[in-house]
Amino acid sequence: MSDLPRKAVTRTAKLAALPLGFAGRATWGLGKRIVGESAEIVGRELQQRTAEQLFKVLGELKGGAMKFGQALSVFESALPEEIAGPYRAALTKLQEAAPPMPTRTVHAVLAERLGEDWHELFLEFEDKPAAAASIGQVHRGVWHDGREVAVKVQYPGAGEALLSDLNQLSRFARLLGPLIPGMDVKPLIAELKDRVSEELDYALEAQAQQAHAEEFADDPDVVVPAVVQQCDQVLVTEWIDGIPLSEVISDGTEEQRNRAGQLLARFLFSGPARTGLLHADPHPGNFRLLPGGPDGADDWRLGVLDFGTVDRLPGGLPTPIGESLRMTLDGEADAVYDLLRAEGFVKESIDLEPDAVLDYLLPIIEPAQVDEFTFTRGWMRSQAARVADPRSPAYQLGKRLNLPPAYLLIHRVTLSTIGVLCQLGATVRLREELEEWLPGFVPEEMADEGDSAAEA
Repeated sequence: MSDLPRKAVTRTAKLAALPLGFAGRATWGLGKRIVGESAEIVGRELQQRTAEQLFKVLGELKGGAMKFGQALSVFESALPEEIAGPYRAALTKLQEAAPPMPTRTVHAVLAERLGEDWHELFLEFEDKPAAAASIGQVHRGVWHDGREVAVKVQYPGAGEALLSDLNQLSRFARLLGPLIPGMDVKPLIAELKDRVSEELDYALEAQAQQAHAEEFADDPDVVVPAVVQQCDQVLVTEWIDGIPLSEVISDGTEEQRNRAGQLLARFLFSGPARTGLLHADPHPGNFRLLPGGPDGADDWRLGVLDFGTVDRLPGGLPTPIGESLRMTLDGEADAVYDLLRAEGFVKESIDLEPDAVLDYLLPIIEPAQVDEFTFTRGWMRSQAARVADPRSPAYQLGKRLNLPPAYLLIHRVTLSTIGVLCQLGATVRLREELEEWLPGFVPEEMADEGDSAAEA
Protein backbone atom coordinates (compact mmCIF):
# COMPACT_ATOMS: atom_id res chain seq x y z
CA MET A 1 0.00 0.00 0.00
CA SER A 2 1.37 3.38 -0.94
CA ASP A 3 2.16 6.02 1.65
CA LEU A 4 1.57 8.78 -0.87
CA PRO A 5 -1.80 10.50 -0.48
CA ARG A 6 -2.64 9.02 -3.85
CA LYS A 7 -6.43 8.63 -3.92
CA ALA A 8 -7.75 10.89 -6.63
CA VAL A 9 -10.32 12.53 -4.35
CA THR A 10 -7.73 13.31 -1.65
CA ARG A 11 -5.14 14.67 -4.05
CA THR A 12 -7.69 16.69 -6.03
CA ALA A 13 -8.99 18.27 -2.84
CA LYS A 14 -5.48 19.24 -1.72
CA LEU A 15 -4.64 20.78 -5.10
CA ALA A 16 -7.99 22.51 -5.34
CA ALA A 17 -7.16 24.18 -2.04
CA LEU A 18 -4.31 26.09 -3.71
CA PRO A 19 -6.29 28.50 -5.93
CA LEU A 20 -9.11 28.66 -3.38
CA GLY A 21 -6.54 29.53 -0.73
CA PHE A 22 -5.09 32.28 -2.92
CA ALA A 23 -8.53 33.82 -3.33
CA GLY A 24 -9.36 33.46 0.36
CA ARG A 25 -6.18 35.17 1.44
CA ALA A 26 -6.82 38.03 -0.98
CA THR A 27 -10.19 38.58 0.74
CA TRP A 28 -8.50 38.34 4.14
CA GLY A 29 -5.94 40.93 2.99
CA LEU A 30 -8.67 43.31 1.91
CA GLY A 31 -10.30 42.97 5.34
CA LYS A 32 -7.02 43.81 7.08
CA ARG A 33 -6.64 46.88 4.84
CA ILE A 34 -10.15 48.07 5.76
CA VAL A 35 -9.28 47.98 9.46
CA GLY A 36 -6.22 50.12 8.88
CA GLU A 37 -3.10 47.97 8.38
CA SER A 38 -0.69 49.23 5.71
CA ALA A 39 -0.79 47.72 2.22
CA GLU A 40 2.90 46.82 2.41
CA ILE A 41 2.58 44.85 5.67
CA VAL A 42 -0.60 43.11 4.52
CA GLY A 43 0.96 42.29 1.14
CA ARG A 44 4.06 40.73 2.71
CA GLU A 45 1.98 38.70 5.14
CA LEU A 46 -0.36 37.51 2.39
CA GLN A 47 2.53 36.43 0.15
CA GLN A 48 4.22 34.65 3.05
CA ARG A 49 1.07 32.68 3.84
CA THR A 50 0.58 31.80 0.17
CA ALA A 51 4.18 30.62 -0.14
CA GLU A 52 3.89 28.48 2.98
CA GLN A 53 0.71 26.83 1.71
CA LEU A 54 2.25 26.26 -1.71
CA PHE A 55 5.23 24.41 -0.21
CA LYS A 56 3.07 22.47 2.24
CA VAL A 57 0.69 21.14 -0.41
CA LEU A 58 3.23 20.51 -3.17
CA GLY A 59 5.75 18.99 -0.76
CA GLU A 60 3.23 16.68 0.90
CA LEU A 61 1.89 15.42 -2.40
CA LYS A 62 5.33 14.82 -3.95
CA GLY A 63 4.53 13.44 -7.41
CA GLY A 64 3.60 15.84 -10.16
CA ALA A 65 2.74 18.63 -7.75
CA MET A 66 6.26 18.71 -6.39
CA LYS A 67 7.74 18.30 -9.88
CA PHE A 68 5.75 21.37 -10.96
CA GLY A 69 6.99 23.28 -7.91
CA GLN A 70 10.60 22.41 -8.73
CA ALA A 71 10.12 23.55 -12.33
CA LEU A 72 8.66 26.84 -11.09
CA SER A 73 11.41 27.37 -8.52
CA VAL A 74 14.14 28.00 -11.10
CA PHE A 75 12.08 30.86 -12.55
CA GLU A 76 11.68 32.82 -9.32
CA SER A 77 14.41 35.18 -10.55
CA ALA A 78 11.83 36.59 -12.97
CA LEU A 79 9.44 37.64 -10.19
CA PRO A 80 9.37 41.23 -8.91
CA GLU A 81 11.41 41.33 -5.68
CA GLU A 82 8.44 42.18 -3.44
CA ILE A 83 6.76 38.96 -4.59
CA ALA A 84 9.91 36.86 -5.02
CA GLY A 85 11.05 37.10 -1.40
CA PRO A 86 8.29 35.01 0.22
CA TYR A 87 8.10 32.55 -2.68
CA ARG A 88 11.87 32.12 -2.88
CA ALA A 89 12.17 30.48 0.51
CA ALA A 90 9.16 28.22 -0.04
CA LEU A 91 10.03 27.14 -3.56
CA THR A 92 13.73 26.64 -2.83
CA LYS A 93 12.78 24.13 -0.13
CA LEU A 94 11.28 21.98 -2.86
CA GLN A 95 14.71 21.61 -4.44
CA GLU A 96 16.24 19.77 -1.51
CA ALA A 97 13.55 18.43 0.80
CA ALA A 98 10.09 16.95 1.11
CA PRO A 99 8.31 14.88 3.79
CA PRO A 100 9.89 11.39 3.72
CA MET A 101 8.08 8.10 3.24
CA PRO A 102 8.05 5.78 6.26
CA THR A 103 10.99 3.43 6.86
CA ARG A 104 8.74 0.35 6.63
CA THR A 105 7.76 1.35 3.08
CA VAL A 106 11.40 1.85 2.06
CA HIS A 107 12.33 -1.57 3.45
CA ALA A 108 9.34 -3.19 1.69
CA VAL A 109 10.39 -1.77 -1.70
CA LEU A 110 14.01 -2.86 -1.18
CA ALA A 111 12.94 -6.37 -0.13
CA GLU A 112 10.64 -6.70 -3.15
CA ARG A 113 13.19 -5.38 -5.68
CA LEU A 114 16.58 -6.45 -4.28
CA GLY A 115 15.44 -9.59 -2.44
CA GLU A 116 14.60 -10.40 1.18
CA ASP A 117 18.33 -10.48 2.00
CA TRP A 118 18.86 -6.93 0.64
CA HIS A 119 20.62 -5.93 3.88
CA GLU A 120 23.53 -8.22 2.92
CA LEU A 121 24.26 -6.00 -0.10
CA PHE A 122 25.18 -3.16 2.25
CA LEU A 123 27.79 -2.76 4.96
CA GLU A 124 25.70 0.22 6.14
CA PHE A 125 22.30 1.63 5.22
CA GLU A 126 20.80 4.82 6.68
CA ASP A 127 17.04 4.61 7.16
CA LYS A 128 16.72 8.38 7.37
CA PRO A 129 16.64 9.76 3.79
CA ALA A 130 19.41 12.13 2.75
CA ALA A 131 17.17 13.83 0.17
CA ALA A 132 13.64 13.60 -1.20
CA ALA A 133 12.44 14.43 -4.69
CA SER A 134 9.26 14.30 -6.74
CA ILE A 135 9.07 10.54 -7.40
CA GLY A 136 11.59 9.05 -4.99
CA GLN A 137 13.96 9.62 -2.09
CA VAL A 138 17.66 8.99 -1.60
CA HIS A 139 19.30 7.05 1.24
CA ARG A 140 22.99 6.98 2.02
CA GLY A 141 24.75 3.66 2.43
CA VAL A 142 27.98 1.69 2.08
CA TRP A 143 27.94 -1.02 -0.62
CA HIS A 144 29.33 -4.46 0.18
CA ASP A 145 32.58 -3.60 -1.63
CA GLY A 146 33.14 -0.55 0.60
CA ARG A 147 31.96 2.16 -1.81
CA GLU A 148 29.76 4.90 -0.40
CA VAL A 149 26.50 4.85 -2.34
CA ALA A 150 23.26 6.76 -2.88
CA VAL A 151 20.20 4.49 -2.93
CA LYS A 152 17.28 6.04 -4.81
CA VAL A 153 13.95 4.41 -3.92
CA GLN A 154 10.84 5.23 -5.93
CA TYR A 155 7.64 6.02 -4.06
CA PRO A 156 5.04 3.27 -4.50
CA GLY A 157 2.23 4.65 -6.66
CA ALA A 158 4.47 7.47 -7.94
CA GLY A 159 3.38 7.11 -11.57
CA GLU A 160 -0.32 7.24 -10.79
CA ALA A 161 0.17 10.20 -8.47
CA LEU A 162 2.38 12.03 -10.98
CA LEU A 163 -0.19 11.87 -13.78
CA SER A 164 -3.11 12.64 -11.47
CA ASP A 165 -1.39 15.76 -10.13
CA LEU A 166 -0.35 17.07 -13.53
CA ASN A 167 -3.84 16.52 -14.97
CA GLN A 168 -5.31 18.41 -12.03
CA LEU A 169 -2.71 21.20 -12.22
CA SER A 170 -3.42 21.68 -15.93
CA ARG A 171 -7.04 22.46 -15.00
CA PHE A 172 -5.77 25.15 -12.64
CA ALA A 173 -3.16 26.49 -15.06
CA ARG A 174 -4.91 29.83 -15.54
CA LEU A 175 -5.08 30.42 -11.78
CA LEU A 176 -1.49 29.32 -11.22
CA GLY A 177 -0.18 31.51 -14.06
CA PRO A 178 0.36 34.66 -11.93
CA LEU A 179 3.02 32.79 -9.92
CA ILE A 180 5.44 33.50 -12.80
CA PRO A 181 4.49 36.60 -14.83
CA GLY A 182 4.98 36.21 -18.57
CA MET A 183 5.12 32.43 -18.47
CA ASP A 184 2.35 30.20 -19.75
CA VAL A 185 2.38 27.31 -17.30
CA LYS A 186 0.07 25.07 -19.35
CA PRO A 187 2.75 24.03 -21.91
CA LEU A 188 5.17 23.48 -19.00
CA ILE A 189 2.71 21.08 -17.36
CA ALA A 190 2.02 19.35 -20.71
CA GLU A 191 5.73 18.84 -21.27
CA LEU A 192 6.18 17.43 -17.73
CA LYS A 193 3.36 14.97 -18.49
CA ASP A 194 5.08 13.87 -21.70
CA ARG A 195 8.16 12.90 -19.65
CA VAL A 196 6.37 10.90 -16.94
CA SER A 197 6.95 7.36 -18.24
CA GLU A 198 10.59 8.13 -18.99
CA GLU A 199 11.28 9.56 -15.54
CA LEU A 200 9.67 6.56 -13.82
CA ASP A 201 11.95 4.16 -15.73
CA TYR A 202 15.10 3.78 -13.63
CA ALA A 203 16.68 1.59 -16.35
CA LEU A 204 16.64 4.56 -18.76
CA GLU A 205 17.96 6.83 -16.01
CA ALA A 206 20.78 4.38 -15.24
CA GLN A 207 21.78 4.24 -18.93
CA ALA A 208 21.84 8.05 -19.21
CA GLN A 209 23.80 8.47 -15.97
CA GLN A 210 26.35 5.78 -16.85
CA ALA A 211 26.90 7.34 -20.29
CA HIS A 212 27.71 10.64 -18.59
CA ALA A 213 29.81 8.97 -15.86
CA GLU A 214 32.00 7.27 -18.47
CA GLU A 215 32.36 10.37 -20.65
CA PHE A 216 33.22 12.66 -17.73
CA ALA A 217 35.31 10.10 -15.80
CA ASP A 218 38.58 12.02 -16.28
CA ASP A 219 37.07 15.48 -16.62
CA PRO A 220 38.77 18.07 -14.37
CA ASP A 221 35.60 20.17 -14.02
CA VAL A 222 32.55 17.86 -13.89
CA VAL A 223 31.84 14.81 -11.70
CA VAL A 224 29.06 12.31 -12.46
CA PRO A 225 28.66 9.39 -10.02
CA ALA A 226 28.79 5.94 -11.62
CA VAL A 227 25.88 3.49 -11.50
CA VAL A 228 26.40 0.58 -9.07
CA GLN A 229 23.14 -1.35 -9.47
CA GLN A 230 19.70 -0.78 -10.94
CA CYS A 231 16.35 -2.55 -10.87
CA ASP A 232 12.68 -1.55 -10.92
CA GLN A 233 12.05 1.27 -8.40
CA VAL A 234 15.65 1.17 -7.06
CA LEU A 235 18.79 2.85 -8.41
CA VAL A 236 22.13 2.58 -6.59
CA THR A 237 24.92 4.98 -7.60
CA GLU A 238 28.19 6.15 -6.12
CA TRP A 239 27.79 8.85 -3.47
CA ILE A 240 29.28 12.30 -3.92
CA ASP A 241 29.64 14.91 -1.19
CA GLY A 242 29.65 18.61 -1.88
CA ILE A 243 27.86 21.89 -1.29
CA PRO A 244 24.31 21.87 -2.71
CA LEU A 245 23.87 24.60 -5.29
CA SER A 246 20.93 25.95 -3.27
CA GLU A 247 23.42 26.71 -0.45
CA VAL A 248 25.83 28.36 -2.90
CA ILE A 249 22.90 30.53 -4.04
CA SER A 250 22.01 31.56 -0.48
CA ASP A 251 25.45 31.72 1.19
CA GLY A 252 28.22 31.10 -1.37
CA THR A 253 31.21 33.35 -1.95
CA GLU A 254 31.54 35.32 -5.16
CA GLU A 255 34.25 32.89 -6.27
CA GLN A 256 31.98 29.88 -5.66
CA ARG A 257 29.04 31.51 -7.46
CA ASN A 258 31.10 32.40 -10.51
CA ARG A 259 32.75 28.98 -10.67
CA ALA A 260 29.40 27.18 -10.29
CA GLY A 261 27.86 29.35 -12.99
CA GLN A 262 30.71 28.78 -15.44
CA LEU A 263 30.63 25.01 -14.93
CA LEU A 264 26.85 24.87 -15.17
CA ALA A 265 27.00 26.63 -18.56
CA ARG A 266 29.85 24.34 -19.64
CA PHE A 267 27.94 21.21 -18.67
CA LEU A 268 24.73 22.40 -20.36
CA PHE A 269 26.42 22.99 -23.72
CA SER A 270 29.10 20.29 -23.65
CA GLY A 271 26.87 17.40 -22.50
CA PRO A 272 24.96 16.94 -25.79
CA ALA A 273 28.17 17.25 -27.85
CA ARG A 274 29.96 14.65 -25.72
CA THR A 275 27.18 12.17 -24.88
CA GLY A 276 24.31 12.88 -27.29
CA LEU A 277 22.17 13.60 -24.21
CA LEU A 278 20.94 16.83 -22.62
CA HIS A 279 20.44 16.78 -18.83
CA ALA A 280 16.92 18.21 -18.73
CA ASP A 281 16.28 18.88 -15.04
CA PRO A 282 18.60 21.77 -14.14
CA HIS A 283 17.24 22.83 -10.76
CA PRO A 284 19.77 23.55 -7.97
CA GLY A 285 18.95 20.36 -6.03
CA ASN A 286 20.63 18.35 -8.80
CA PHE A 287 24.06 20.01 -8.55
CA ARG A 288 26.90 20.15 -6.00
CA LEU A 289 30.14 22.09 -5.74
CA LEU A 290 33.01 19.75 -4.88
CA PRO A 291 36.50 20.86 -3.80
CA GLY A 292 39.54 19.87 -5.83
CA GLY A 293 39.22 21.40 -9.30
CA PRO A 294 42.03 21.75 -11.85
CA ASP A 295 43.79 24.42 -9.76
CA GLY A 296 44.00 22.29 -6.63
CA ALA A 297 42.20 21.99 -3.29
CA ASP A 298 40.99 25.59 -3.37
CA ASP A 299 39.33 25.14 -6.76
CA TRP A 300 35.88 23.64 -7.40
CA ARG A 301 34.26 21.01 -9.58
CA LEU A 302 30.56 20.57 -10.44
CA GLY A 303 28.84 17.38 -9.31
CA VAL A 304 25.77 16.45 -11.38
CA LEU A 305 22.93 14.24 -10.13
CA ASP A 306 19.57 12.88 -11.35
CA PHE A 307 19.46 11.86 -15.00
CA GLY A 308 15.79 10.84 -14.92
CA THR A 309 14.88 13.43 -17.55
CA VAL A 310 17.14 13.78 -20.59
CA ASP A 311 16.66 14.92 -24.17
CA ARG A 312 18.19 12.50 -26.67
CA LEU A 313 20.22 14.52 -29.18
CA PRO A 314 22.46 12.05 -31.09
CA GLY A 315 24.02 14.85 -33.16
CA GLY A 316 24.37 17.24 -30.24
CA LEU A 317 22.38 20.47 -29.97
CA PRO A 318 20.70 21.35 -33.31
CA THR A 319 22.97 23.40 -35.59
CA PRO A 320 20.21 25.96 -36.38
CA ILE A 321 20.38 27.17 -32.76
CA GLY A 322 24.03 28.14 -33.14
CA GLU A 323 23.54 29.54 -36.65
CA SER A 324 20.56 31.72 -35.70
CA LEU A 325 22.34 32.96 -32.56
CA ARG A 326 25.44 33.93 -34.54
CA MET A 327 23.44 35.64 -37.29
CA THR A 328 21.39 37.55 -34.71
CA LEU A 329 24.58 38.83 -33.09
CA ASP A 330 25.80 39.86 -36.56
CA GLY A 331 22.56 41.76 -37.22
CA GLU A 332 21.55 39.60 -40.20
CA ALA A 333 17.79 40.16 -39.83
CA ASP A 334 16.66 38.56 -43.11
CA ALA A 335 18.87 35.48 -42.70
CA VAL A 336 17.66 34.95 -39.10
CA TYR A 337 14.04 35.32 -40.19
CA ASP A 338 14.46 32.82 -43.05
CA LEU A 339 16.08 30.28 -40.73
CA LEU A 340 13.39 30.68 -38.04
CA ARG A 341 10.71 30.20 -40.69
CA ALA A 342 12.47 27.10 -42.09
CA GLU A 343 12.67 25.56 -38.60
CA GLY A 344 9.01 26.27 -37.80
CA PHE A 345 9.45 29.10 -35.28
CA VAL A 346 7.45 31.31 -37.68
CA LYS A 347 4.46 29.51 -39.19
CA GLU A 348 3.77 29.81 -42.91
CA SER A 349 0.53 31.67 -42.22
CA ILE A 350 2.35 34.38 -40.22
CA ASP A 351 4.20 37.37 -41.67
CA LEU A 352 6.57 39.33 -39.44
CA GLU A 353 9.07 42.11 -40.01
CA PRO A 354 12.61 40.63 -39.90
CA ASP A 355 13.94 43.74 -38.13
CA ALA A 356 11.22 43.45 -35.48
CA VAL A 357 12.18 39.81 -34.88
CA LEU A 358 15.82 40.86 -34.50
CA ASP A 359 14.83 43.57 -31.99
CA TYR A 360 12.86 40.93 -30.05
CA LEU A 361 15.82 38.52 -29.90
CA LEU A 362 18.78 40.82 -29.21
CA PRO A 363 18.04 41.66 -25.54
CA ILE A 364 17.51 37.95 -24.75
CA ILE A 365 20.92 36.97 -26.14
CA GLU A 366 22.81 39.82 -24.47
CA PRO A 367 24.94 37.33 -22.44
CA ALA A 368 26.40 35.99 -25.72
CA GLN A 369 27.29 39.46 -27.07
CA VAL A 370 30.14 40.02 -24.62
CA ASP A 371 33.15 38.05 -23.43
CA GLU A 372 31.85 38.02 -19.85
CA PHE A 373 28.32 38.60 -18.51
CA THR A 374 26.97 38.92 -14.98
CA PHE A 375 23.58 37.24 -14.65
CA THR A 376 21.34 39.01 -12.12
CA ARG A 377 17.77 38.76 -10.90
CA GLY A 378 17.28 42.34 -12.11
CA TRP A 379 18.28 41.40 -15.66
CA MET A 380 15.96 38.37 -15.58
CA ARG A 381 13.09 40.49 -14.27
CA SER A 382 13.61 43.08 -17.01
CA GLN A 383 13.45 40.35 -19.67
CA ALA A 384 10.30 38.84 -18.13
CA ALA A 385 8.65 42.26 -17.89
CA ARG A 386 9.49 43.04 -21.52
CA VAL A 387 7.79 39.92 -22.90
CA ALA A 388 4.94 39.88 -20.32
CA ASP A 389 3.60 43.43 -20.73
CA PRO A 390 0.64 43.33 -23.17
CA ARG A 391 1.49 46.92 -24.18
CA SER A 392 5.00 45.90 -25.24
CA PRO A 393 5.87 45.23 -28.92
CA ALA A 394 7.89 42.24 -27.66
CA TYR A 395 4.74 40.76 -26.08
CA GLN A 396 2.73 41.21 -29.29
CA LEU A 397 5.48 39.67 -31.43
CA GLY A 398 6.16 36.84 -29.01
CA LYS A 399 2.52 35.73 -29.19
CA ARG A 400 2.93 35.19 -32.95
CA LEU A 401 6.04 33.03 -32.69
CA ASN A 402 5.82 29.24 -32.48
CA LEU A 403 7.93 26.75 -30.50
CA PRO A 404 8.39 23.54 -32.53
CA PRO A 405 8.10 20.32 -30.45
CA ALA A 406 11.72 19.32 -31.21
CA TYR A 407 12.93 22.48 -29.48
CA LEU A 408 10.52 22.48 -26.51
CA LEU A 409 12.71 20.70 -23.97
CA ILE A 410 15.89 22.46 -25.13
CA HIS A 411 14.10 25.79 -24.67
CA ARG A 412 12.93 24.93 -21.15
CA VAL A 413 16.36 23.66 -20.11
CA THR A 414 18.06 26.80 -21.43
CA LEU A 415 15.56 29.09 -19.67
CA SER A 416 15.87 27.10 -16.43
CA THR A 417 19.68 27.24 -16.56
CA ILE A 418 19.58 31.00 -17.10
CA GLY A 419 17.22 31.22 -14.13
CA VAL A 420 19.73 29.36 -11.94
CA LEU A 421 22.62 31.56 -13.20
CA CYS A 422 20.57 34.62 -12.19
CA GLN A 423 19.90 33.12 -8.75
CA LEU A 424 23.67 32.62 -8.41
CA GLY A 425 24.40 36.16 -9.61
CA ALA A 426 27.28 34.53 -11.50
CA THR A 427 29.71 36.23 -13.86
CA VAL A 428 30.12 33.76 -16.74
CA ARG A 429 32.16 33.62 -19.94
CA LEU A 430 29.19 32.25 -21.85
CA ARG A 431 30.47 33.13 -25.31
CA GLU A 432 33.54 30.97 -24.65
CA GLU A 433 31.33 27.93 -24.00
CA LEU A 434 29.17 28.62 -27.07
CA GLU A 435 32.24 28.84 -29.31
CA GLU A 436 33.56 25.57 -27.93
CA TRP A 437 30.41 23.46 -27.86
CA LEU A 438 27.43 24.92 -29.80
CA PRO A 439 27.31 23.64 -33.41
CA GLY A 440 26.87 26.42 -35.96
CA PHE A 441 27.83 29.27 -33.62
CA VAL A 442 31.30 29.55 -35.13
CA PRO A 443 31.16 29.68 -38.98
CA GLU A 444 32.42 26.43 -40.50
CA GLU A 445 35.40 28.01 -42.24
CA MET A 446 36.56 29.61 -38.95
CA ALA A 447 36.10 26.34 -37.07
CA ASP A 448 38.21 24.54 -39.71
CA GLU A 449 40.94 27.21 -39.40
CA GLY A 450 40.93 26.77 -35.61
CA ASP A 451 41.27 22.99 -35.96
CA SER A 452 44.16 23.37 -38.40
CA ALA A 453 45.96 25.80 -36.08
CA ALA A 454 45.48 23.41 -33.13
CA GLU A 455 46.93 20.50 -35.12
CA ALA A 456 49.91 22.60 -36.23
